[in-house]
Amino acid sequence: MFEDFINAFKNFKSNKTRTFLSLLGVIIGVASVIVISSMGESSTKKVEATFGTAGLDVVSVNSGFMRRRRDSVTLVFDEAFREELFDNINDIKKVWYKNSLGVTLTYGDTSSSISCSAVETGYLEMYNMKLESGQFFNVTDNEEGSQKIILNHDTAESFFPSGDAVGKKIILVASKVSFSFEVIGVLAEQTTGMENSSAYIPRGFYSKKIKPNPAADSVMVQAISAQKASELVTTIKNFCTEKTGTEYSVNVTSMQSMLDQMSQITGTMSMMLSAIAAISLLVGGIGIMNIMIVTVTERRQEIGIRKALGASPADIRQQFLIESASITVLGGLIGILLGMIISLAVEYVQSQSFVISLNACLISFVFSVLVGIFFGLNPASRAAKLDPVIALSGE
Repeated sequence: MFEDFINAFKNFKSNKTRTFLSLLGVIIGVASVIVISSMGESSTKKVEATFGTAGLDVVSVNSGFMRRRRDSVTLVFDEAFREELFDNINDIKKVWYKNSLGVTLTYGDTSSSISCSAVETGYLEMYNMKLESGQFFNVTDNEEGSQKIILNHDTAESFFPSGDAVGKKIILVASKVSFSFEVIGVLAEQTTGMENSSAYIPRGFYSKKIKPNPAADSVMVQAISAQKASELVTTIKNFCTEKTGTEYSVNVTSMQSMLDQMSQITGTMSMMLSAIAAISLLVGGIGIMNIMIVTVTERRQEIGIRKALGASPADIRQQFLIESASITVLGGLIGILLGMIISLAVEYVQSQSFVISLNACLISFVFSVLVGIFFGLNPASRAAKLDPVIALSGE
């Protein structure tokens, strides 16, 4: 078998133009599959980097927008609802309540209308937010309704360009009432998925001074793991539908489920495009079969001599199968190298991290070898069936 490989490459060397044309379809097919698959994986990684990894275990529950029936039950995000979630649904680590409000912040001559969230103690830490300076809310801040505020990076920079926000007093106007807040923390610049408010205050203050005993605007359900978050989306939807009698009583989303859907879409698109690209491999295989048929015709006397010296039909078949497979092996290796070079070029041009799909490299290479064997089988069988006398006569 090793000698057959050596003879195959000698034959390639003596017919360079023919070999190159045979390789071309395989090279293009393999390279295309690798580039397309790598682009799909890179897109998924780019989306994950954009959203960040924080909050992948969180499911967001908000009121739905469909009109309710007369016999439906109004869903209220109060303490009773929090207890019902814990009692009826598994895989919940903690349930967080949040209220959103539009406020106006003023410090000196600077004033700005921003989005503000009233959150419970530990909420920001749950989203894995980092502090640039200062500290987070503690349990006492929430219980007593302390007038303390945490600003995100951009908000703090606009009010305190010198970076000395912590400890300063800032005026917050909510529902036409002014309150003096102490800045206790500034968040670092970060990607935190679905959480992007400009400022945060204790929910205890909101319930005591702005809206007594409020229902939550949003419920953040933290799953025991990111993998369980996608399952919780369906479970919570079904629970709320059964409780209210209205199918669209809540809008339940999670960043993990959105990423899963995005990965599924990009994966499906990559498979479709890779399948289209793989057609060039089949076209290349047909070209290989045609060239191998010509090769068998040209080398009839060689086949006759080998058979006269005792070579069996199986030996002849193996010789031409190995020659056909060698073309696709060589084409597959060159295609993988070309695909990687193109991927690196795309990475350089787009200035983004490009992920080389090792699975695509392996699958496309194996497929190219199988194409060579499949399309080389017919010419090899023809060579194996040649009568040595007729072959030696050159007819």
